[in-house]
Amino acid sequence: MSSTNPKTYEPTAPRKVAFLGLGVMGFPMAGHLALAGHDVVVYNRSAAKAKAWTDEFKGKAAATPREAAAGRDIVFCCVGNDDDLRAVALGDDGAFAGMSRGAVFVDHTTASANVARELYAAATAKGLAFVDAPVSGGQAGAQNGLLTVMCGGDAAAFETARPVAMAFARAFTLLGEAGSGQLAKMVNQIAIAGLVQGLSEAIAFGQRAGLDMKQVLDVIGKGAAQSWQMDNRGKTMVDDKFDFGFAVDWMRKDLGLVLDEAKRNGARLPVTALVDQFYADVQQLGGKRWDTSSLIKRLK
Repeated sequence: MSSTNPKTYEPTAPRKVAFLGLGVMGFPMAGHLALAGHDVVVYNRSAAKAKAWTDEFKGKAAATPREAAAGRDIVFCCVGNDDDLRAVALGDDGAFAGMSRGAVFVDHTTASANVARELYAAATAKGLAFVDAPVSGGQAGAQNGLLTVMCGGDAAAFETARPVAMAFARAFTLLGEAGSGQLAKMVNQIAIAGLVQGLSEAIAFGQRAGLDMKQVLDVIGKGAAQSWQMDNRGKTMVDDKFDFGFAVDWMRKDLGLVLDEAKRNGARLPVTALVDQFYADVQQLGGKRWDTSSLIKRLK
């Protein structure tokens, strides 16, 4: 990424930042912060991944989230789930224990709205700020610095974080109070789930009908059926290729959050619940790490 980085960074004052979690998303996100000129300290549960990051980018690694967060203006985080988030934020070795009053914690984990509200309250009690900021755009978006970030929290904390976060984002938008970012990410995943199932059925139907589906996708992709999924996944679905992109396991985690929230707020999500079960079928086929477009495998 560092040698062929296509990103043009907005000029902004260098800040002291930390990044917790160097997975497929966090590793390049933290890299963009370093390339944009910020002073970056990273933490990862696996020290080997942290060393790999410091070998590639200018920055330092810390042994605990607390050490990484000490003296930092902004602490960014991207981990696996609610429990992982609590583990790096709370407790004696957690980031909150190391952060200075007025510092901002920005969480990019796709987690529950409840944990966002919980950590917002815990941060506020310590004189810290918390922004829930899940992302859309997948691994490619992280690598290219073109993520869409949906935020919940206070306006002042958001404004502090925004110019720095634009190192890895193309949009960084405040949508309301704590938890609003996570709720917006749920809306995103609901929309994608139904769309990918529709695209799967369309392609499988066309193949059964004997059509040249790549040609068909080129044609209908210029009309009302066009979507990001069609443009970026349609032809790979025709080719039966799924060894890339956003994994089925991750989508099921996200849809679990969606369905739990729907139980609380009374939203009716019949298609989403059905597609979640279709993804369970894909897992049974051995597709836990296949791209989410592998829904079509059920239909072949």
